[in-house]
Amino acid sequence: MKKILFATSEAVPFIKTGGLADVAGALPKCFDKQYFDVRVVLPKYACMKQEWKDKMQYMTHFYMDLGFKNCYVGIMHLEYDGIQFYFIDNEYYFSGPKPYDSGPWDLEKFAFFSKAVLSILPVIDFRPDIIHCHDWQTGLVPVYLHDSFQAGEFFRGIKTVMTIHNLKFQGVWDVKTVKDITGLSDYYFTPDKLEAYKDANYLKGGIVFADAVTTVSNTYAEEIKTPFYGERLEGLMCARSNSLRGIVNGIDYEEYNPQTDPFIAKQYNAVTFRKEKVKNKLALQRELGLDEDSSVMMLGIVSRLTDQKGFDLIAYVMDELCQDAVQIVVLGTGDERYENMFRHFDWKYHGKVSANIYYSEPMSHKIYASADAFLMPSLFEPCGLSQLMSLRYGTVPIVRETGGLKDTVQPYNEYESTGTGFSFTNYNAHEMLGVIRNAERIYYDKKREWNKIIDRAMAADFSWNHSAAQYEEMYNWLIGE
Repeated sequence: MKKILFATSEAVPFIKTGGLADVAGALPKCFDKQYFDVRVVLPKYACMKQEWKDKMQYMTHFYMDLGFKNCYVGIMHLEYDGIQFYFIDNEYYFSGPKPYDSGPWDLEKFAFFSKAVLSILPVIDFRPDIIHCHDWQTGLVPVYLHDSFQAGEFFRGIKTVMTIHNLKFQGVWDVKTVKDITGLSDYYFTPDKLEAYKDANYLKGGIVFADAVTTVSNTYAEEIKTPFYGERLEGLMCARSNSLRGIVNGIDYEEYNPQTDPFIAKQYNAVTFRKEKVKNKLALQRELGLDEDSSVMMLGIVSRLTDQKGFDLIAYVMDELCQDAVQIVVLGTGDERYENMFRHFDWKYHGKVSANIYYSEPMSHKIYASADAFLMPSLFEPCGLSQLMSLRYGTVPIVRETGGLKDTVQPYNEYESTGTGFSFTNYNAHEMLGVIRNAERIYYDKKREWNKIIDRAMAADFSWNHSAAQYEEMYNWLIGE
């Protein structure tokens, strides 16, 4: 039995700010339980829902040194969906109103968490073959394992995997502060280890000391070796390219299932969508005060409203796009200028544009089920989950060919009648608009072709099982079997 420990700063259903939580919560359930014992450790945040805190059981506590401090480490435990979850408790570090704050405070918080992840192992009597670390928040786990934990027989031979969900976030602060926080010696703060451009970098430490590095799609794994996508670590990514692989994320096919989805007005499947899907559109038009018209093409957007997601392109052609026979439904929060841009167009083209500047899980499901097409013109996208959800709901994705979008959406070919969506290559607003208009043309003039795109989209399989098999293969390779 191979033992794997996921170390993560968030996991559904306990705490979520982004796609990392979906991965850490859904992926462990998909491993073959005959061969793999996968457990998860994360912080016990004060801002978790009370219902989860009430279900946790106190195991034990002890004290651990971190830099100049002596810290309390409490261990709570909960079994959920057949998976053992451990929660590291320390009110000093995890009491804020949200999981992440900023600056040196987050760096100290996650240095504590990374060291605690290792410190609890003998206490909970679980010696993993592999610790699978996710993003910069756990970047110090491989570093500490290499450093102060090598003295103990217990820790020798434990392997580490570092998964990069988004290379943009690295956990960077000045060397002196990080040295004081972590208690690591000067040895670690050199350009071939944690130091990068005169600062200390948690993610870099994780990448340097991990036994294997993964990211969340094949294309992104190649892109991050180049200056444009490499976020100043492209040299390191090239140096580690032998140990780097891309494994695309999945989505939870139980949770995102148009046949059983409790949030949508009319459930449907790959056979019944031709008659039933449109009833969701009419219900959403009514709910949001859009013109009620079953034949109009509805474009959905569910996203953080940031530059990374391509909203500068949308802003540039939004007025032109609103001249077309389309409705646009937006859900999300983010940069004020994009929030206000959508509010403006909602006011200017009321009945055509609906700006929902908040986040709601039920509303996101309604948009996936109601829209005809889903717009996702990202500047870069390590994996992306929204396009996978729209494929699942038979909502045709319109994406830019980058990262996971390129790996998961097959562009429509009119002559061969293949493809599951529409895509464009260059980061250019009018190239995007041209592709949207091509999609409109197929939608209005070639309805049978459009329905065949939906058939292929709903037949695509991006459930977690496929990805889990690739992780299993990597684990076996690391353990040497």
